[in-house]
Amino acid sequence: MQGVFLVNKPAGWTSFDVVNYVRRIVASVEGKKPKNVKVGHTGTLDPFATGLLVLLIGKEYTRRAGELAKADKTYELIMGLGQTSTTGDPEGEITSVSSTAPTREALQRAVEGFSGPIMQIPPAFSAIKVNGQRAYKLAREGKEVVLEPRPVTIHELKILNYSYPEAKLVVNVSSGTYIRTLVEDIGVMLGTGAYTTGLRRTRVGAYLLTDATDVKGLDPANLAERLTVIS
Repeated sequence: MQGVFLVNKPAGWTSFDVVNYVRRIVASVEGKKPKNVKVGHTGTLDPFATGLLVLLIGKEYTRRAGELAKADKTYELIMGLGQTSTTGDPEGEITSVSSTAPTREALQRAVEGFSGPIMQIPPAFSAIKVNGQRAYKLAREGKEVVLEPRPVTIHELKILNYSYPEAKLVVNVSSGTYIRTLVEDIGVMLGTGAYTTGLRRTRVGAYLLTDATDVKGLDPANLAERLTVIS
C-alpha cells in the first residue's frame, strides 16, 4: 500500500498521533507489525489545530517528504485580541494586555503590514532544533530559546470577520510560516497583544481539506480507496 492520503486532523491530536493511527491500519491490511510500515507527513499541525494533514504511505513516498513539505499552505484562523499566550495558542498561560478595541480600519492597516516577503522569528514552542534539541522541549524546561529570523512569504492575508475581541482571517503562506507568530506580530503592531485561538489548515499545495477523510471514520477499505498516486 503506497500513496498520498489526506486526513482531517481533529483538535487534541498531535500529528504523530495521526501518523501512528494510520500506520496501525496500514499494518493490519499488509499483515505487518506497525514498526515495519512507513508512514510520514509533509508538515505538522499543532495539537490545538485542525484540518488538512497530508500523509505519505510507503517507502517511495516517505522519502519525498522534504520535497512535498515545501508547498504553500492556506489556513483559516481566529485571532484573540487584548491578550497574549506564552505558547501563542490556547494551551499557554494567558495574560491580559489591553482592553482597547481596535477599529476594523486599524486592524486592516495592521494586516496590510504583513504582505509579501517578510522576516519572521519562529516561536520558542516549535519543533525547530536548537543544538540538537527541539525548541519546545527547551522552552518547557524554562530554558532560554534564541531563534534567528528567517524569510517567509505572506501571499494573502484577508479579514473574514471582526467582532472584538475576535477576528477571523484567511491566510495563504509559504512553507515554514508560523501562524502563531504572525498573529502575535499583528497584536504587537496594534498594541493590544494577540494570540491564535483557533486554526484550521484548508490547503497544502494542490491538496484540499474538502478531499480529506476524518480520522474517526477511517477504516482499511476507505484508506485504500482514497490513496492518491503521484508521479
